Amino acid sequence: MSGTGGGGSSAPGRFADYFVICGLDTETGLEPDELSALCQYIQASKTRDGAGCFIASAVEGENFEQTPLRRTFKSKVLARYPENVEWNPFDQDAVGMLCMPKGLAFKTQADSRDPQFHSFIITREDGSRTFGFALTFYEEVTSKQICSAMQTLYHMHNAEYDILQIPPTNDKDSCSSIEDCNGTSVSKLQRFNSYDISRDTLYVSKCICLITPMSFMKACKKVLEQLHQAVTSPQPPPLPLESYIYNILYEVPLPPAGRSLKFSGVYGPIICQRPSTSELPLFDFPVKEVFELLGVENVVQLFTCALLEFQILLYSQHYQRLMTVAETITALMFPFQWQHVYVPILPASLLHFLDAPVPYLMGLHSNGLDDRSKLELPQEANLCFVDVDNHFIELPEDLPQFPNKLEFIQEISEILMAFGIPPEGNLHCSESASKMKNLRACDIVSDKRNGNIAGSPLNSYELLKENETIARLQALVKRTGVSLEKLEVREETSSNKDLKVQCDEEEFRVYQLNIQIREVFANRFTQMFADYEVFVIQPSQDKESWFTNREQMQNFDKASFLSDQPEPYLPFLSRFLETQMFASFIDNKIMCHDEDDKDPILRVFDSRVDKIRLLNVRTPTLRTSMYQKCTTIDEAEKAIELRLVKIDHTAVHPHLLDMKIGQGKYELGFFPKLQSDVLSIGPASNKWTKRNAPAQWRRKDRQKQHTEHLRLDNDQREKYIQEARNLGSTIRQPKLSNLSPSVIAQTNWKFVEGLLKECRNKTKRMLVEKMGREAVELGHGEVNITGVEENTLIASLCDLLERIWSHGLQVKQGKSALWSHLLHYQENRQRKPTSGSFSTSGVLLDSERRKSDASPAMSPLRISLIQDMRHIQNIGEIKTDVGKARAWVRLSMEKKLLSRHLKQLLSDLELTKKLYKRYAFLRCDDEKEQFLYHLLSFNAVDYFCFTNVFTTILIPYHILIVPSKKLGGSMFTANPWICISGELSETGVLQIPRNILEMTFECQNLGKLTTVQIGHDNSGLYAKWLVEYVMVRNEITGHTYKFPCGRWLGKGMDDGSLERILVGELLTSHTEADERQCRTPPLQQSPSMIRRFVTISPNNKPKLNTGQIQEAIGEAVNGIVKHFHKPEKERGSLTLLLCGESGLVSALEQVFQHGFKSPRLFKNVFIWDFLEKAQTHYETLDQNEIVPEENWQTRARSFCRFVTAINNTPRNIGKDGKFQMLVCLGARDHLLHHWIALLADCPITAQMYEDIALIKDHTLVNSLIRVLQTLQEFNITLEASLVKGIDI
Repeated sequence: MSGTGGGGSSAPGRFADYFVICGLDTETGLEPDELSALCQYIQASKTRDGAGCFIASAVEGENFEQTPLRRTFKSKVLARYPENVEWNPFDQDAVGMLCMPKGLAFKTQADSRDPQFHSFIITREDGSRTFGFALTFYEEVTSKQICSAMQTLYHMHNAEYDILQIPPTNDKDSCSSIEDCNGTSVSKLQRFNSYDISRDTLYVSKCICLITPMSFMKACKKVLEQLHQAVTSPQPPPLPLESYIYNILYEVPLPPAGRSLKFSGVYGPIICQRPSTSELPLFDFPVKEVFELLGVENVVQLFTCALLEFQILLYSQHYQRLMTVAETITALMFPFQWQHVYVPILPASLLHFLDAPVPYLMGLHSNGLDDRSKLELPQEANLCFVDVDNHFIELPEDLPQFPNKLEFIQEISEILMAFGIPPEGNLHCSESASKMKNLRACDIVSDKRNGNIAGSPLNSYELLKENETIARLQALVKRTGVSLEKLEVREETSSNKDLKVQCDEEEFRVYQLNIQIREVFANRFTQMFADYEVFVIQPSQDKESWFTNREQMQNFDKASFLSDQPEPYLPFLSRFLETQMFASFIDNKIMCHDEDDKDPILRVFDSRVDKIRLLNVRTPTLRTSMYQKCTTIDEAEKAIELRLVKIDHTAVHPHLLDMKIGQGKYELGFFPKLQSDVLSIGPASNKWTKRNAPAQWRRKDRQKQHTEHLRLDNDQREKYIQEARNLGSTIRQPKLSNLSPSVIAQTNWKFVEGLLKECRNKTKRMLVEKMGREAVELGHGEVNITGVEENTLIASLCDLLERIWSHGLQVKQGKSALWSHLLHYQENRQRKPTSGSFSTSGVLLDSERRKSDASPAMSPLRISLIQDMRHIQNIGEIKTDVGKARAWVRLSMEKKLLSRHLKQLLSDLELTKKLYKRYAFLRCDDEKEQFLYHLLSFNAVDYFCFTNVFTTILIPYHILIVPSKKLGGSMFTANPWICISGELSETGVLQIPRNILEMTFECQNLGKLTTVQIGHDNSGLYAKWLVEYVMVRNEITGHTYKFPCGRWLGKGMDDGSLERILVGELLTSHTEADERQCRTPPLQQSPSMIRRFVTISPNNKPKLNTGQIQEAIGEAVNGIVKHFHKPEKERGSLTLLLCGESGLVSALEQVFQHGFKSPRLFKNVFIWDFLEKAQTHYETLDQNEIVPEENWQTRARSFCRFVTAINNTPRNIGKDGKFQMLVCLGARDHLLHHWIALLADCPITAQMYEDIALIKDHTLVNSLIRVLQTLQEFNITLEASLVKGIDI
């Protein structure tokens, strides 16, 4: 099949491949339709008793539940002409199911029996499509056996249920028919629920259908309606029906690309037209109807969900509406194509497909009585549910905005209003209402043409609506600021044309509106991706090897593309670039180098992009978020109009066939059994069939024609791309065959494999992003990851987990399958708290997992899945189950426990068995193990995906202060205080009760911790305190930070400081060496250890030579430069680079320490003393007005100003603290290099430094100045805790 360029636009290039009749097979009689009955029964039993009962006697159960008229019976394909065509083998199961998705329906003369039209799609294994168009109508049942069988069923039914005991609502599951039955009163119910053979006439549904290679919906609809009219009208048609059917099957060609075609129906000409290869692809459904049903806002939201590949479920009583909405949304995506399961009409027997753990777009038929709450959907975490008939849409959580959404909606609304359609949609949208808007009440009678009045006669209420609608329209027009005059003018120009279009006015307006809306949507993508080609990464190796390594290769430079985009676009774009449809689009681009073999869609898109580039020649980097309106509408409209004004081809007229005498007669009101002998073979020679052409050439032509508008290219390339990319998207449409358990099992197996593959790719992608540059150097993918992108990847991981957890779920509870499983687990654990080591309290963290037990005093956090759940449950801001599940996943990722927690969750096998069917992913042991193993790889990197997202929640922090044991910490009498700062906020001063060294307090999330200020009030006899270090742990995420100190706090001790600013670092897990250091800290371990210049004993100070000092300065400055070169979201703590262990402050400290003259014994001299002297020196110079030069004077003044300000601060920060503050302020205001130059020339330096000192060596000082100058280009902002109490 796939070999012959499927899709049926085969050699003959015929308009239709098959004509099919479906209905009641009187030979086999009434067979209950087990599958759809079963499904309805399961649905009914779920609503009755929570899926508790099993389907023992499903069929009887179901069928006695319903009155016989409301049951479903099997429909059969009664006839098809021709029997088979080679290029499009007939798929009997699929056609039967989709022509009559709910089986046969019976009615009596009391019911309304209007014919209903609907279209459907059959997607083949290779992704190619065939289209079906079906008209369902009712015929009287002539077979006596069938009538008496129905009567018997009624006797049995009435004996079983006395009719009056049935509560009126029992109608709820009953409507298997096409119309809704709005019967609730008992009298109506009796009318519906009765059939008396002597009194009632029985009718049964029948369906005629065309199967075609291309979707000419309007033309097919007219063909079928005219055929039906021929059977029901009192006058017989001019020719036998066979002539018309023969004509459409064998004599009407497909119009060539860019041409129009006219052919004859039974009663009038039918016109169809096909776009050329440079226009948007063929699309023949009325866009107008979708906007009327849903309103612009909802359509744009639904469109966004489809682009981001959420699961989409459409819900309506009208098959045609399901099809129209699905086809419209996918057509508006041009140039992208939906890559996943696509079943716009889901037959009742395939309901188990809603379980599919992959993105899908499906349509579900409602019977018009059940409301949404009755619908049991397996998963709703990332489901977009669209109730088409009720103008209602349920969106997945945190759906990003489509870029420029407001301007986009405005632009669409202006077009809709020019056509008289209110942008908010038409709530009472039967066709009549929209007609009123065009003020065309004349076709009210023929109004059921569009197959979407629910069989209700047009009521006067609609006519009354008219004025209100116009008023509403005018109000809206005022609101959106479009002047009415302008609209009127637009109307004039379009209707008063000299050119006469050949189709009727209404149809032409549908064409116009369709193309205008589609152009506006397409224009969004041409603007958004105007320079996408620049970012396509062409493979370096040959095509073959590119294919084999397809999944490892990056095909698009996402990071660079996103860095060019306006900020508001990022949430949407960063997710869109991760979708399958985008990846396939870029693959297509890489595959087609030369114009000839270019995918037709790509060709159209690229030519548009080129035009945009010519129009606004702008540098690709300077992006604006200026909204560019669509400019291609007129040109596109013109092309259609020209085709409709001058028809290019006219097909052969229907003619008498060579039929036997007496054939072709028929009975009024019945669709006749046609003569298969005349319909089974086409004419021997026909100019359309090109039979004489060599087979190979014919095939080439067929493919070419097929690609033009069927949106698929069936040659090698498509196959490659499909193979290379099928991440679980192997199933485009379920097999519509007999659904044996083995078929269902096989489908599920495909899903399980797909999920595992997707998990592998996602984990790999996230790790590569997170590891950043090292990974790139090893040849994996892109360079950096922004915060937006990390969130996108984590969100998509959460979606994947939700899909895995809802695959094969027995009973749906709540919207998040994962959270519901966790809750069950929690409940079980609370009932039996002592089950093995995994008790409710959790297990202790093993020492190598986190260094929380690094200090002897801080007791380790317990690992506990339940405890982590409680943390999430305590966060009031998270209101929904889906939100809780996501937060729990983020927290587990941050704690590096995701794999471990999930393993523990799944270790409760009884629970898993209770919740999941046998085929579920979570019950496939090998796959489950591999899945957990993939997740384990996240432990290699640090995520802060919980801390950085939930910024406003309250978090308990645990503090431990470790004073030195050696030097009398126990005698300490003053009252200490502490203040902790993080990237998000700080705690403010917390008083610590005396002699308590460990405490826990709650405050708003501080983010990653950066500094701790610690001090005391200097009260009591012994107000001296030597603190080794402080530890702070976030009790929710378990992150532990260590803040080394190693200095005294106390007047007269060390540098006389009563408070210090400590800079901390996050402790990593493992490495025993670290633990040893913490228990007995060696002297040089804490950053400030080195600062005990002459404090405790001068000889333990490490002496560094000038080379080492220069190197230290170089490294400190280099660290800061690197920090600013990273993308903003990736930067670490700047405070650490300034004041940390090998930071700028300690490096400059060593500069000033080098060659500092040792004072007399027992007197401590600090660098700050030297700086104060220098300040006094400059101030006296300034007063005596001995001014060497202007430049020098400003430097001296700034230096004095800063030193004075720091000395005047109310804080007791001690001399080293003051030096640290000066360096930080100097770095912030880019003054450090000026000050160094100033001090090098200062006479005070000569007094206080020895001759070998670095500060006296001019060449060294100059190189130091040059190094410090590199900091000038950076905008350094200091953390509040570093500069408290200073206002310069």
